[in-house]
Amino acid sequence: MKKVKLTQDENLSFKLNHQLLPEEKQRIDLYFSLPLDMGISPSTLNVEDFFYSNIKNHSAYYAAKIHLPLVRSRFISQRFEGENPDSQSDYRLNLNLYSYQLKIALDADIKQTLKLKTAEEFYPAAIELVEQIATLIKKLRRYTPSDKKLSSFFENADNYLSWHIEQSFLKLLSKGPKSSDFSTEREFLLAFCRDENAYRIDCKYNSQVTLDDPNRITNKMRLLQRLIEYGVVFQKKTRYLDLQLKRLVTGSVTAVIMAFVMTLVLNARSNFAEVTLALIAFLGLVYGLRETFKEDLTKLIWRKVQKGRPKWQNLFVHSVNQKRILSQILWLEYINNKDLPNSVNELFQQRGQQNKQDARLFHFRCDNKVLAKEFLPGYDEIQQQIFFNLTPFVRFLKKGAGRLYSLDGQKISSQGVERRYQINLILRCIDKEGEHLQRFKITLNRSEIVNIEAMKLE
Repeated sequence: MKKVKLTQDENLSFKLNHQLLPEEKQRIDLYFSLPLDMGISPSTLNVEDFFYSNIKNHSAYYAAKIHLPLVRSRFISQRFEGENPDSQSDYRLNLNLYSYQLKIALDADIKQTLKLKTAEEFYPAAIELVEQIATLIKKLRRYTPSDKKLSSFFENADNYLSWHIEQSFLKLLSKGPKSSDFSTEREFLLAFCRDENAYRIDCKYNSQVTLDDPNRITNKMRLLQRLIEYGVVFQKKTRYLDLQLKRLVTGSVTAVIMAFVMTLVLNARSNFAEVTLALIAFLGLVYGLRETFKEDLTKLIWRKVQKGRPKWQNLFVHSVNQKRILSQILWLEYINNKDLPNSVNELFQQRGQQNKQDARLFHFRCDNKVLAKEFLPGYDEIQQQIFFNLTPFVRFLKKGAGRLYSLDGQKISSQGVERRYQINLILRCIDKEGEHLQRFKITLNRSEIVNIEAMKLE
């Protein structure tokens, strides 16, 4: 699906990537078909707990041409004078835009380069990548601000980018193919990493105590990364939509039960001339029944009232001017087969007969609405990412390995096998161009997602 990309993120998580234009509206649905033997049900997995702990949203400005940042060096070269605080804010924003885009470009190109499995393809691509990054980082350092109020912003960004670039290329060389025929190219890449390390030492960006402790230097760089995201990555504010309605339902149920209880109590008082042991026992029984059924009745009615209603709203705002950029309305609930749209149900029916096992349906829906009429200069889109952590899905899975036996002549051999589970997932996207559908098979065990396969539509 071109509109929305679903890819694996970490061992037990995947992410959705999609871009949004100014004032665009879009709806995304995820329909999970969870085999019953996974043990997922409303009693074992609460939807609200899953939402707050295992679904994360990330939204930021996006440039399609990731190889060449769209924020040009002229933004970095602007010299702001005077005490105007807006000048400092503008410099920091433009610096962060450039730095963040450079980081995104590097991460994407490193990932693409690591896909090259032969040394003949890998090392020329790595050399070209080093040359591109060296050019971009020179543009940043060419305009070091003289104003002390601005220099701290520059030093934080320069320090982080230098460290991240070095770490990225060391990772590239560590995981890339090895070949003695390309020792010159490998030494060139290592020399670039040494130069970046020496540059940070010369600039005295980090104390020796910090450099000697891997945890301290890593945590410091995470902090600097968050600083360069200021103004680029939007702030998220989450609001629970049904809070007042839930209070109304709870209050109404309580009022009805109390009215019924009071009616019984008054009738009991009129039937008993004086306080007796029987009256006390009857009143205790009435109040006991009230406490027993009040919570269960409230939950039952609340599930009926809440079914199909949106539960949360995410509002993304610009971290500098607090301007509203994007609004999301979110649903998350267990559903029945009859709740499936016809197009989704037909796609589920295309599964092989062996895959049509008893399953529980889990539905996530996200309605996106871009509120901004235009973005910052040079940025025509924003990127929305939704991360799903499936760790709660594997909590009840069996470790069950077992052995597979085979006969080779007169010799019997065995090997360990792991138990795997398969989740069928349908991704649906609705926008101004119509409806787009894609089915995925997610294979996982207790420790990781083994494979995510996009199925061909018939």
